[in-house]
Amino acid sequence: MVKGPNKSLGQHWLKDRDILGHIADCAELTPDDTVLEIGPGLGTLTSELLRRAKRVVAVEFDAELARKLPAQFPGKNLEVVQDDILSFDLSTLPKNYAVVANVPYYITSKIVQMLLTAQNKPKVAVLLVQKEVAQRLAARPGQMSILAVSAQIFADVTLGDVVPAEFFTPPPKVDSQVVILRTRSESFLTDVSEKDFFKVVKAGFSAKRKMLRSSLSGGLKLSKVETEALLTEASINPDSRAEALSLDDWVRLTRIVG
Repeated sequence: MVKGPNKSLGQHWLKDRDILGHIADCAELTPDDTVLEIGPGLGTLTSELLRRAKRVVAVEFDAELARKLPAQFPGKNLEVVQDDILSFDLSTLPKNYAVVANVPYYITSKIVQMLLTAQNKPKVAVLLVQKEVAQRLAARPGQMSILAVSAQIFADVTLGDVVPAEFFTPPPKVDSQVVILRTRSESFLTDVSEKDFFKVVKAGFSAKRKMLRSSLSGGLKLSKVETEALLTEASINPDSRAEALSLDDWVRLTRIVG
């Protein structure tokens, strides 16, 4: 008997071949690629990945699913690891590996952070996530968030197809969307440190309803007059809100704040 999805693990099975094919295609895999799949579940996406890549390393938290998966793909280059993805050692994978996964909503942000800040980053991560989260990750100035800034500083973020809830078993409460994160080959932060950059970004978003002159002065413990002068020097309107700034704006501001 096929095991049903475990809601406490955020499991929602997806079986539509066209959608699974689209997710795999977004990674632009070659026959030389190693793919990390997170939470393979019943192996429906695994099957698409094995067709396209040289090798699939599938990390599955659920012990029973991890035990059953290899038997479905005899003779295929599939390695199943029973582990929590947040504990998995990415350094065991070859350089320029790809990640393709239908990830549980509740750990999406942690997975994105783990992949993009790892020593051994993937060349691309294609994730099927909650639609709202996908759109937040790919946001443009005007709708930026700390999540968007944190992802886009390390990767070029684009969107794939929307997957309506009814394609899953059981259907989640919201629609999903494919998000594609292509890791930057060179760091966006050339002359400022990551620590200083994120200190300024976090200060800017610390009171996101407020204008930058207020949120930054509170977050950086500066007077509003000092903050206004720094913003003006960085060619940023002190009346702007954090969500309006581009990555370049934040970098310029970090240089000046020092």
